[in-house]
Amino acid sequence: MSTIDSGVPQEQEDTKGSIRVLWVSTLAFTLMFAVWLMFGVLGVAIKQELGLSDTQLAWIAAVAILNGSMWRLPAGMIADRIGGRKVFAVLLLASAVFSLAVAYAHSYVQLLILAFFVGIAGNSFTAGISWNSAWSTPQRQGLALGIFGAGNLGASVTKFIGPAIITATVGQTYFGGLVSGGWRLVPVIYTGLLILMAMLVWFGTPAQDRAPGQGRTLKERLKPLKHLQVWRFSLYYVAVFGAYVALSAWLPNYYVSHFTDSAGQPVSLQTAALITASFIFPASLLRPVGGWLSDRFGARLSMRLTFSTMLVTAILLSLPRTVLPLLSNLMFFAVIVFIHGCAMGIGKAAVYKHIPTYYPADVGAVGGLVGMLGGLGGFVLPPLFAAFTPDSYPGGTFLVMAVLIGICALWMELAIRGLKKGRV
Repeated sequence: MSTIDSGVPQEQEDTKGSIRVLWVSTLAFTLMFAVWLMFGVLGVAIKQELGLSDTQLAWIAAVAILNGSMWRLPAGMIADRIGGRKVFAVLLLASAVFSLAVAYAHSYVQLLILAFFVGIAGNSFTAGISWNSAWSTPQRQGLALGIFGAGNLGASVTKFIGPAIITATVGQTYFGGLVSGGWRLVPVIYTGLLILMAMLVWFGTPAQDRAPGQGRTLKERLKPLKHLQVWRFSLYYVAVFGAYVALSAWLPNYYVSHFTDSAGQPVSLQTAALITASFIFPASLLRPVGGWLSDRFGARLSMRLTFSTMLVTAILLSLPRTVLPLLSNLMFFAVIVFIHGCAMGIGKAAVYKHIPTYYPADVGAVGGLVGMLGGLGGFVLPPLFAAFTPDSYPGGTFLVMAVLIGICALWMELAIRGLKKGRV
Protein backbone atom coordinates (compact mmCIF):
# COMPACT_ATOMS: atom_id res chain seq x y z
CA MET A 1 0.00 0.00 0.00
CA SER A 2 1.38 3.43 -0.88
CA THR A 3 2.15 5.94 1.85
CA ILE A 4 2.52 9.65 2.01
CA ASP A 5 5.44 11.54 3.58
CA SER A 6 3.94 11.34 7.06
CA GLY A 7 3.90 7.57 6.90
CA VAL A 8 0.09 7.42 6.97
CA PRO A 9 -1.39 4.99 4.41
CA GLN A 10 -2.74 6.88 1.37
CA GLU A 11 -6.16 5.21 1.66
CA GLN A 12 -6.49 6.27 5.30
CA GLU A 13 -5.40 9.81 4.51
CA ASP A 14 -7.92 10.01 1.64
CA THR A 15 -10.70 8.83 3.97
CA LYS A 16 -9.80 11.49 6.53
CA GLY A 17 -9.69 14.11 3.79
CA SER A 18 -13.10 13.12 2.42
CA ILE A 19 -14.63 13.29 5.90
CA ARG A 20 -13.19 16.75 6.51
CA VAL A 21 -14.41 17.96 3.12
CA LEU A 22 -17.89 16.53 3.75
CA TRP A 23 -18.51 18.03 7.18
CA VAL A 24 -16.88 21.41 6.57
CA SER A 25 -18.65 21.85 3.22
CA THR A 26 -21.98 20.84 4.79
CA LEU A 27 -21.61 23.42 7.57
CA ALA A 28 -20.62 26.08 5.04
CA PHE A 29 -23.54 25.22 2.74
CA THR A 30 -26.00 25.31 5.64
CA LEU A 31 -24.84 28.81 6.54
CA MET A 32 -24.91 30.05 2.95
CA PHE A 33 -28.37 28.56 2.41
CA ALA A 34 -29.58 30.53 5.46
CA VAL A 35 -28.06 33.72 4.06
CA TRP A 36 -29.53 33.03 0.61
CA LEU A 37 -33.09 32.79 1.94
CA MET A 38 -32.87 35.28 4.85
CA PHE A 39 -35.20 37.83 3.25
CA GLY A 40 -38.15 35.48 3.73
CA VAL A 41 -38.00 36.26 7.47
CA LEU A 42 -36.45 39.74 7.50
CA GLY A 43 -39.05 40.88 5.00
CA VAL A 44 -41.78 41.72 7.52
CA ALA A 45 -39.53 44.12 9.46
CA ILE A 46 -38.05 45.55 6.23
CA LYS A 47 -41.54 46.13 4.85
CA GLN A 48 -42.60 48.02 7.96
CA GLU A 49 -39.48 50.21 8.12
CA LEU A 50 -39.30 51.13 4.42
CA GLY A 51 -43.05 51.08 3.70
CA LEU A 52 -42.80 48.50 0.94
CA SER A 53 -45.69 46.78 -0.80
CA ASP A 54 -46.15 43.01 -0.87
CA THR A 55 -45.03 42.99 -4.51
CA GLN A 56 -41.82 44.90 -3.74
CA LEU A 57 -41.07 42.56 -0.87
CA ALA A 58 -41.68 39.53 -3.08
CA TRP A 59 -39.19 40.84 -5.65
CA ILE A 60 -36.48 41.27 -3.01
CA ALA A 61 -36.77 37.58 -2.09
CA ALA A 62 -37.14 36.54 -5.73
CA VAL A 63 -33.98 38.22 -7.05
CA ALA A 64 -31.93 36.53 -4.30
CA ILE A 65 -33.32 33.14 -5.36
CA LEU A 66 -32.63 34.00 -9.01
CA ASN A 67 -28.96 34.87 -8.48
CA GLY A 68 -28.51 31.84 -6.24
CA SER A 69 -29.52 29.64 -9.16
CA MET A 70 -28.25 31.22 -12.36
CA TRP A 71 -24.53 30.69 -11.68
CA ARG A 72 -24.72 27.09 -10.49
CA LEU A 73 -23.45 25.69 -13.79
CA PRO A 74 -20.25 27.76 -13.88
CA ALA A 75 -19.74 27.29 -10.10
CA GLY A 76 -19.79 23.51 -10.49
CA MET A 77 -17.51 23.59 -13.53
CA ILE A 78 -15.01 25.92 -11.86
CA ALA A 79 -14.95 23.62 -8.81
CA ASP A 80 -14.18 20.73 -11.17
CA ARG A 81 -11.35 22.76 -12.67
CA ILE A 82 -9.66 24.34 -9.61
CA GLY A 83 -11.15 22.43 -6.66
CA GLY A 84 -14.10 23.13 -4.38
CA ARG A 85 -11.94 24.53 -1.55
CA LYS A 86 -11.06 27.67 -3.49
CA VAL A 87 -14.57 28.15 -4.84
CA PHE A 88 -16.16 27.82 -1.40
CA ALA A 89 -13.72 30.30 0.13
CA VAL A 90 -14.46 32.89 -2.56
CA LEU A 91 -18.25 32.42 -2.31
CA LEU A 92 -18.16 32.74 1.49
CA LEU A 93 -16.15 35.96 1.43
CA ALA A 94 -18.21 37.48 -1.40
CA SER A 95 -21.43 36.64 0.46
CA ALA A 96 -19.98 38.25 3.60
CA VAL A 97 -19.32 41.54 1.79
CA PHE A 98 -22.84 41.75 0.34
CA SER A 99 -24.48 40.60 3.58
CA LEU A 100 -22.76 43.41 5.49
CA ALA A 101 -23.90 45.93 2.87
CA VAL A 102 -27.53 44.85 3.35
CA ALA A 103 -27.40 46.16 6.93
CA TYR A 104 -26.82 49.68 5.59
CA ALA A 105 -29.45 49.74 2.84
CA HIS A 106 -32.04 52.50 3.21
CA SER A 107 -34.17 52.25 0.08
CA TYR A 108 -36.04 49.68 -1.95
CA VAL A 109 -33.66 49.97 -4.90
CA GLN A 110 -30.60 49.49 -2.67
CA LEU A 111 -32.14 46.41 -1.07
CA LEU A 112 -33.19 44.97 -4.41
CA ILE A 113 -29.64 45.27 -5.79
CA LEU A 114 -27.98 43.94 -2.65
CA ALA A 115 -30.46 41.06 -2.31
CA PHE A 116 -29.52 40.02 -5.83
CA PHE A 117 -25.81 39.98 -4.96
CA VAL A 118 -26.35 38.23 -1.62
CA GLY A 119 -28.04 35.49 -3.62
CA ILE A 120 -24.61 34.41 -4.88
CA ALA A 121 -24.45 32.26 -1.72
CA GLY A 122 -26.97 29.84 -3.25
CA ASN A 123 -24.47 28.82 -5.93
CA SER A 124 -22.40 27.03 -3.29
CA PHE A 125 -24.58 23.96 -3.82
CA THR A 126 -23.11 22.79 -7.11
CA ALA A 127 -19.58 23.68 -5.98
CA GLY A 128 -20.16 21.41 -2.98
CA ILE A 129 -21.59 18.61 -5.10
CA SER A 130 -18.50 18.68 -7.31
CA TRP A 131 -16.16 18.91 -4.31
CA ASN A 132 -17.71 15.99 -2.43
CA SER A 133 -18.02 13.83 -5.55
CA ALA A 134 -14.30 14.26 -6.17
CA TRP A 135 -13.50 13.07 -2.65
CA SER A 136 -16.08 10.27 -2.27
CA THR A 137 -15.88 6.67 -3.44
CA PRO A 138 -18.65 5.55 -5.86
CA GLN A 139 -20.09 3.25 -3.18
CA ARG A 140 -20.61 6.17 -0.77
CA GLN A 141 -21.36 9.04 -3.12
CA GLY A 142 -25.11 8.88 -2.58
CA LEU A 143 -24.78 9.12 1.19
CA ALA A 144 -22.09 11.82 1.02
CA LEU A 145 -24.09 13.99 -1.38
CA GLY A 146 -27.21 13.40 0.72
CA ILE A 147 -25.47 14.58 3.89
CA PHE A 148 -24.09 17.64 2.09
CA GLY A 149 -27.50 18.42 0.58
CA ALA A 150 -29.07 18.34 4.05
CA GLY A 151 -27.58 21.82 4.34
CA ASN A 152 -30.93 22.87 2.84
CA LEU A 153 -31.89 22.93 6.52
CA GLY A 154 -30.38 26.40 6.48
CA ALA A 155 -33.76 27.54 5.15
CA SER A 156 -35.04 27.23 8.72
CA VAL A 157 -32.11 28.89 10.48
CA THR A 158 -33.25 32.47 9.95
CA LYS A 159 -36.84 31.48 10.71
CA PHE A 160 -35.74 30.45 14.21
CA ILE A 161 -33.06 33.01 15.11
CA GLY A 162 -34.27 35.99 13.07
CA PRO A 163 -37.49 36.92 14.93
CA ALA A 164 -35.82 36.59 18.34
CA ILE A 165 -32.87 38.78 17.36
CA ILE A 166 -35.11 41.39 15.75
CA THR A 167 -37.46 41.60 18.75
CA ALA A 168 -34.67 41.70 21.34
CA THR A 169 -32.48 44.32 19.65
CA VAL A 170 -34.86 46.67 17.82
CA GLY A 171 -34.07 50.33 18.54
CA GLN A 172 -30.59 49.57 19.89
CA THR A 173 -27.14 50.26 18.43
CA TYR A 174 -23.80 48.49 18.80
CA PHE A 175 -20.09 49.21 18.34
CA GLY A 176 -20.46 52.91 18.99
CA GLY A 177 -23.47 53.28 16.74
CA LEU A 178 -21.87 51.58 13.74
CA VAL A 179 -24.35 48.70 13.80
CA SER A 180 -28.12 49.05 14.31
CA GLY A 181 -30.27 46.48 16.04
CA GLY A 182 -33.47 44.93 14.73
CA TRP A 183 -33.46 43.32 11.30
CA ARG A 184 -30.19 45.07 10.36
CA LEU A 185 -28.27 43.12 13.01
CA VAL A 186 -29.04 39.74 11.40
CA PRO A 187 -26.98 40.27 8.20
CA VAL A 188 -24.13 41.66 10.33
CA ILE A 189 -24.11 38.46 12.42
CA TYR A 190 -24.15 36.41 9.23
CA THR A 191 -21.20 38.44 7.93
CA GLY A 192 -19.08 37.43 10.90
CA LEU A 193 -20.11 33.79 10.58
CA LEU A 194 -19.35 33.76 6.85
CA ILE A 195 -15.83 35.08 7.44
CA LEU A 196 -15.18 32.51 10.18
CA MET A 197 -16.52 29.76 7.90
CA ALA A 198 -14.22 30.87 5.07
CA MET A 199 -11.28 30.44 7.47
CA LEU A 200 -12.52 26.99 8.46
CA VAL A 201 -12.82 25.95 4.81
CA TRP A 202 -9.34 27.21 3.99
CA PHE A 203 -7.52 25.82 7.00
CA GLY A 204 -9.75 22.85 7.86
CA THR A 205 -9.80 20.96 4.56
CA PRO A 206 -6.94 19.38 2.55
CA ALA A 207 -4.72 21.97 0.87
CA GLN A 208 -3.99 19.41 -1.84
CA ASP A 209 -7.47 19.48 -3.33
CA ARG A 210 -8.93 17.31 -6.09
CA ALA A 211 -9.93 18.81 -9.44
CA PRO A 212 -11.24 16.11 -11.80
CA GLY A 213 -11.86 18.61 -14.60
CA GLN A 214 -8.31 19.94 -14.68
CA GLY A 215 -6.65 19.72 -18.06
CA ARG A 216 -9.87 19.24 -20.04
CA THR A 217 -11.16 21.80 -22.52
CA LEU A 218 -14.40 23.71 -21.97
CA LYS A 219 -15.93 22.01 -25.01
CA GLU A 220 -15.17 18.57 -23.57
CA ARG A 221 -16.69 19.45 -20.21
CA LEU A 222 -19.86 20.90 -21.77
CA LYS A 223 -20.40 17.96 -24.14
CA PRO A 224 -22.64 15.93 -21.73
CA LEU A 225 -25.14 18.82 -21.64
CA LYS A 226 -26.23 17.80 -25.15
CA HIS A 227 -27.76 14.62 -23.73
CA LEU A 228 -31.54 14.67 -23.26
CA GLN A 229 -31.02 12.58 -20.13
CA VAL A 230 -29.32 15.54 -18.40
CA TRP A 231 -32.34 17.77 -19.06
CA ARG A 232 -34.62 15.03 -17.74
CA PHE A 233 -32.65 14.95 -14.50
CA SER A 234 -33.02 18.75 -14.38
CA LEU A 235 -36.82 18.50 -14.56
CA TYR A 236 -36.77 15.96 -11.75
CA TYR A 237 -34.84 18.46 -9.66
CA VAL A 238 -37.35 21.20 -10.38
CA ALA A 239 -40.00 18.95 -8.82
CA VAL A 240 -38.02 17.92 -5.73
CA PHE A 241 -35.87 20.99 -5.06
CA GLY A 242 -37.29 23.95 -6.97
CA ALA A 243 -40.71 23.14 -5.54
CA TYR A 244 -39.14 22.76 -2.09
CA VAL A 245 -37.73 26.29 -2.24
CA ALA A 246 -40.99 27.63 -3.65
CA LEU A 247 -43.18 25.95 -1.03
CA SER A 248 -40.84 26.99 1.79
CA ALA A 249 -41.50 30.61 0.86
CA TRP A 250 -45.15 30.13 -0.17
CA LEU A 251 -46.62 28.06 2.66
CA PRO A 252 -46.56 30.60 5.55
CA ASN A 253 -48.77 33.03 3.66
CA TYR A 254 -50.81 30.10 2.26
CA TYR A 255 -51.69 28.90 5.77
CA VAL A 256 -52.58 32.42 6.93
CA SER A 257 -54.78 32.98 3.87
CA HIS A 258 -56.65 29.65 3.82
CA PHE A 259 -56.92 28.42 7.42
CA THR A 260 -58.52 29.77 10.60
CA ASP A 261 -57.99 29.10 14.29
CA SER A 262 -60.59 27.96 16.84
CA ALA A 263 -61.92 31.52 17.10
CA GLY A 264 -62.50 31.73 13.36
CA GLN A 265 -59.58 34.12 12.82
CA PRO A 266 -56.77 33.55 10.30
CA VAL A 267 -53.98 31.50 11.85
CA SER A 268 -51.09 33.63 13.13
CA LEU A 269 -47.91 34.05 11.15
CA GLN A 270 -45.97 32.39 13.99
CA THR A 271 -48.19 29.31 13.77
CA ALA A 272 -47.90 29.27 10.00
CA ALA A 273 -44.09 29.52 10.19
CA LEU A 274 -43.86 26.64 12.67
CA ILE A 275 -46.09 24.40 10.55
CA THR A 276 -44.03 25.30 7.49
CA ALA A 277 -40.95 24.18 9.43
CA SER A 278 -42.56 20.72 9.72
CA PHE A 279 -42.32 20.59 5.93
CA ILE A 280 -38.82 22.08 5.68
CA PHE A 281 -37.14 19.77 8.21
CA PRO A 282 -37.99 16.37 6.68
CA ALA A 283 -37.42 17.72 3.17
CA SER A 284 -33.86 18.49 4.30
CA LEU A 285 -33.02 15.94 6.98
CA LEU A 286 -34.16 12.93 4.94
CA ARG A 287 -31.77 13.78 2.14
CA PRO A 288 -29.02 11.58 3.65
CA VAL A 289 -31.58 8.76 3.92
CA GLY A 290 -32.35 9.23 0.24
CA GLY A 291 -28.64 9.03 -0.52
CA TRP A 292 -28.26 5.82 1.48
CA LEU A 293 -31.32 4.27 -0.18
CA SER A 294 -29.91 5.19 -3.58
CA ASP A 295 -26.56 3.61 -2.72
CA ARG A 296 -28.23 0.48 -1.37
CA PHE A 297 -31.13 -0.10 -3.77
CA GLY A 298 -30.43 2.22 -6.70
CA ALA A 299 -31.43 5.77 -7.55
CA ARG A 300 -34.17 4.60 -9.93
CA LEU A 301 -36.11 2.83 -7.18
CA SER A 302 -35.71 5.85 -4.91
CA MET A 303 -37.10 8.13 -7.62
CA ARG A 304 -40.09 5.84 -8.14
CA LEU A 305 -40.80 5.95 -4.41
CA THR A 306 -40.42 9.72 -4.46
CA PHE A 307 -42.68 10.45 -7.40
CA SER A 308 -45.40 7.99 -6.41
CA THR A 309 -45.61 9.45 -2.88
CA MET A 310 -45.47 13.04 -4.09
CA LEU A 311 -48.10 12.43 -6.76
CA VAL A 312 -50.57 10.79 -4.35
CA THR A 313 -50.16 13.52 -1.72
CA ALA A 314 -50.32 16.35 -4.29
CA ILE A 315 -53.53 14.97 -5.81
CA LEU A 316 -55.03 14.58 -2.33
CA LEU A 317 -54.12 18.17 -1.38
CA SER A 318 -55.48 19.50 -4.68
CA LEU A 319 -58.99 18.18 -4.10
CA PRO A 320 -61.71 20.79 -3.48
CA ARG A 321 -62.73 20.97 0.16
CA THR A 322 -66.28 20.15 -0.88
CA VAL A 323 -64.94 16.77 -2.03
CA LEU A 324 -62.71 16.18 1.02
CA PRO A 325 -63.83 18.37 3.96
CA LEU A 326 -60.92 17.13 6.09
CA LEU A 327 -58.66 19.41 4.07
CA SER A 328 -60.13 22.30 6.05
CA ASN A 329 -58.47 20.86 9.14
CA LEU A 330 -55.04 22.48 9.46
CA MET A 331 -53.40 19.54 11.24
CA PHE A 332 -54.66 16.99 8.71
CA PHE A 333 -53.48 19.20 5.87
CA ALA A 334 -50.07 19.73 7.51
CA VAL A 335 -49.54 15.99 7.97
CA ILE A 336 -50.08 15.38 4.25
CA VAL A 337 -47.68 18.24 3.43
CA PHE A 338 -45.19 16.66 5.87
CA ILE A 339 -45.35 13.35 3.93
CA HIS A 340 -44.93 15.31 0.70
CA GLY A 341 -41.78 16.90 2.15
CA CYS A 342 -40.40 13.52 3.26
CA ALA A 343 -40.62 12.28 -0.33
CA MET A 344 -38.89 15.43 -1.56
CA GLY A 345 -35.99 14.86 0.82
CA ILE A 346 -35.42 11.36 -0.54
CA GLY A 347 -35.82 12.52 -4.13
CA LYS A 348 -33.31 15.36 -3.91
CA ALA A 349 -30.56 12.90 -3.03
CA ALA A 350 -31.68 10.33 -5.59
CA VAL A 351 -31.47 12.82 -8.46
CA TYR A 352 -27.88 13.64 -7.61
CA LYS A 353 -26.94 9.99 -7.18
CA HIS A 354 -27.66 9.60 -10.90
CA ILE A 355 -25.09 12.22 -11.90
CA PRO A 356 -21.76 10.69 -10.74
CA THR A 357 -23.10 7.30 -11.84
CA TYR A 358 -23.69 8.36 -15.45
CA TYR A 359 -21.22 11.27 -15.69
CA PRO A 360 -18.37 10.62 -13.22
CA ALA A 361 -15.96 12.98 -14.98
CA ASP A 362 -18.51 15.77 -15.47
CA VAL A 363 -20.23 16.16 -12.11
CA GLY A 364 -19.53 19.91 -12.08
CA ALA A 365 -21.10 20.60 -15.48
CA VAL A 366 -24.03 18.17 -15.24
CA GLY A 367 -24.67 18.84 -11.56
CA GLY A 368 -24.37 22.56 -12.28
CA LEU A 369 -27.04 22.51 -14.98
CA VAL A 370 -29.37 20.33 -12.88
CA GLY A 371 -28.89 22.57 -9.85
CA MET A 372 -29.32 25.75 -11.86
CA LEU A 373 -32.60 24.69 -13.46
CA GLY A 374 -33.86 23.25 -10.17
CA GLY A 375 -33.14 26.53 -8.42
CA LEU A 376 -34.81 28.51 -11.19
CA GLY A 377 -37.87 26.37 -10.56
CA GLY A 378 -38.00 27.97 -7.11
CA PHE A 379 -38.17 31.34 -8.86
CA VAL A 380 -40.82 30.36 -11.43
CA LEU A 381 -43.23 28.24 -9.35
CA PRO A 382 -44.55 30.84 -6.83
CA PRO A 383 -46.18 32.96 -9.57
CA LEU A 384 -47.79 29.77 -10.93
CA PHE A 385 -49.03 28.90 -7.44
CA ALA A 386 -50.57 32.38 -7.18
CA ALA A 387 -52.17 32.19 -10.62
CA PHE A 388 -53.85 28.83 -9.94
CA THR A 389 -54.84 29.39 -6.30
CA PRO A 390 -57.80 31.74 -6.02
CA ASP A 391 -59.52 32.12 -2.63
CA SER A 392 -62.27 29.81 -3.84
CA TYR A 393 -59.86 26.97 -4.68
CA PRO A 394 -56.98 26.54 -2.18
CA GLY A 395 -55.99 23.27 -3.85
CA GLY A 396 -54.68 25.08 -6.92
CA THR A 397 -51.15 25.21 -5.51
CA PHE A 398 -50.96 21.44 -5.30
CA LEU A 399 -52.71 20.98 -8.63
CA VAL A 400 -49.65 22.70 -10.15
CA MET A 401 -47.47 20.29 -8.18
CA ALA A 402 -49.47 17.25 -9.31
CA VAL A 403 -49.13 18.21 -12.99
CA LEU A 404 -45.38 18.79 -12.63
CA ILE A 405 -44.81 15.50 -10.79
CA GLY A 406 -47.01 13.60 -13.23
CA ILE A 407 -44.93 14.83 -16.18
CA CYS A 408 -41.70 13.84 -14.39
CA ALA A 409 -42.98 10.38 -13.47
CA LEU A 410 -44.28 9.69 -16.98
CA TRP A 411 -41.05 10.84 -18.64
CA MET A 412 -39.02 8.68 -16.25
CA GLU A 413 -41.02 5.54 -17.00
CA LEU A 414 -40.84 6.13 -20.76
CA ALA A 415 -37.07 6.62 -20.47
CA ILE A 416 -36.68 3.41 -18.47
CA ARG A 417 -38.62 1.46 -21.10
CA GLY A 418 -36.42 3.03 -23.77
CA LEU A 419 -33.28 1.96 -21.91
CA LYS A 420 -34.53 -1.61 -21.66
CA LYS A 421 -35.20 -1.65 -25.39
CA GLY A 422 -31.88 0.02 -26.20
CA ARG A 423 -33.45 3.17 -27.60
CA VAL A 424 -32.05 5.63 -25.02
